[in-house]
Amino acid sequence: MHSTMSVVPVETRSSVHSAIARASARTGVDFNYLLGQAQVESGLRSNARAATSSASGLYQFVEQSWLGVVKAHGGEHGMAWAADSIRQGSNGRYHVADGATRQAILNLRNDPQAASLMAAEHAADNKASLEGSLGREATGTDLYMAHFLGLGGARQFLSAMDASPDRSGAAMFPAAARANRGIFFGEGGQPRSLSQIYDRFAAKLDRGAQAVGGAPMPTMQPAVQRFGFDGDVVVGSEAQGGDEAWLATTLANLNVVRGPSAPTAMASLYRPTPESARLAYSILARLGTA
Repeated sequence: MHSTMSVVPVETRSSVHSAIARASARTGVDFNYLLGQAQVESGLRSNARAATSSASGLYQFVEQSWLGVVKAHGGEHGMAWAADSIRQGSNGRYHVADGATRQAILNLRNDPQAASLMAAEHAADNKASLEGSLGREATGTDLYMAHFLGLGGARQFLSAMDASPDRSGAAMFPAAARANRGIFFGEGGQPRSLSQIYDRFAAKLDRGAQAVGGAPMPTMQPAVQRFGFDGDVVVGSEAQGGDEAWLATTLANLNVVRGPSAPTAMASLYRPTPESARLAYSILARLGTA
């Protein structure tokens, strides 16, 4: 579901940061979670497109996932025209009768504000559903699996991993494996196990945190605080200064990335801490959009 990415202009990064901050403030989903997911998915490029699937936009929503979340939550965020146009068939798939309207709804994936709001709502929905089925609190990596494989796929993946961590991920998810060979297969085409895939996602997100603050986030619970900038994605040099350098400095100063070792560092990915909320509003104020 990941796309080919390039350097993001400073002005584009600024508008994306502002959109994510607004979505966090409106939904209560943690700013750092949303920022990290966008970085991993698209390198903060609102027009990113996947080469091997229908995924597009800041959060790389595939078409059916996007139509579903807009149907459920679009009306809450000024997109009632879109939500009202989407119908769900008896087979569970979403469709829009008018082709032009369908395309207009799908194009919203490339709007940073719409994408950020829907990603936040999608995260909250997935959290509640996963916790109900798993019988435990969902971690950050659990939630990322729900975005990557869909909710049903994540349930299947996590349940199977608990029972048989060495099971081949490609054998369970052949379609996803075809579209994401680098995730499901290692060197020489060797299939990765479920635990290997999960751990690679967790490590990738940890590297993202280190890329911004120079140190991994404390891990009071496995993977809960693993969201941040993706160290494998080039989004511009911090030596250039501007908003990217300011954001990195602010994150570090607020201990959002290099948090204290005590369990008070971040209470929940879905309820902003005072520090992350302050960061979101600081971005809005700096950009004149508060």
